[in-house]
Amino acid sequence: MQFAKRHILDMASLSADEIAFILDTAETMREISERPIKKVPTLRGKTIVLFFYEPSTRTRTSFDIAAKRLSADSISISASSSSIVKGETLIDTARNLEAMKPDVIVIRHSSSGAPHMLADMVNTSIINAGDGMHAHPSQALLDLMTVRRRKGNLDGLRIAIVGDITHSRVARSNIIGFTKMGAHVALAGPPTMIPKGIESFGASVTYNVDDAVRDADVIMMLRIQKERQKSFLFSTEREYAKEYGLTKQRLEKSKPDVLIMHPGPVNRGVEISPEVADSSFSIILDQVTNGVALRMALFYLLSGGARNADDN
Repeated sequence: MQFAKRHILDMASLSADEIAFILDTAETMREISERPIKKVPTLRGKTIVLFFYEPSTRTRTSFDIAAKRLSADSISISASSSSIVKGETLIDTARNLEAMKPDVIVIRHSSSGAPHMLADMVNTSIINAGDGMHAHPSQALLDLMTVRRRKGNLDGLRIAIVGDITHSRVARSNIIGFTKMGAHVALAGPPTMIPKGIESFGASVTYNVDDAVRDADVIMMLRIQKERQKSFLFSTEREYAKEYGLTKQRLEKSKPDVLIMHPGPVNRGVEISPEVADSSFSIILDQVTNGVALRMALFYLLSGGARNADDN
């Protein structure tokens, strides 16, 4: 298959075949991270700019490591250390970066649609590393990869996503991604944290966590995104943990081989109990490991890496 995409902006713009191709490519990249010397010359001479307007640990570091393992040059920029603090607009910043001829710009922004706007304005490939409450495609792709590695297939699986659905770009991207690959997604959370019309994405909705996790193959817990909430949407964290947190008792309602996921950061004792987060069912750290391979695959495919496949 020839990968024709110039940008990775959201899951909606990727077909099931394209998603499968990305995941297959990521599988080949994963082996590189298991070598004694975790580096190949595949993207030597390529330049990747990481432009993060919002704080990030896992995503930013993962993209940076992914670039370096393919021997690309990566430059990391934050809004606080850029000319944006002097009044420069996002578009002017991007055009100035493009004038330096990078091959890929990875951007995280608090405004939904910012990566899409840049993709229309510049010729450089854009990867959306999270825009507002809209999309986080690389996170969804690594989640799909992680589940597929454990289950062998995605078609027919029952995926429960629990928590602050309203403010979660991860939830939106995963709903689209998993449903495109044939899984059924069930959402659960407080009524104040589930947006109206989310069923149009292809998911079912319940406000009862026990119903959502019953017979689930995969349970993905989401943190409460207080930084995006304009008002308190629940009484107390203790009450939230009691009503919507994943405990060992709730876990027993799911399938015996259930997988527990979380995009991070984890708030232990709130959305998930420590004993569940650290249990044998948890694949949270697998998500982090696979995130590097998945992002290597994205750089490889967008940078014309297939032309250098013999270097791998």
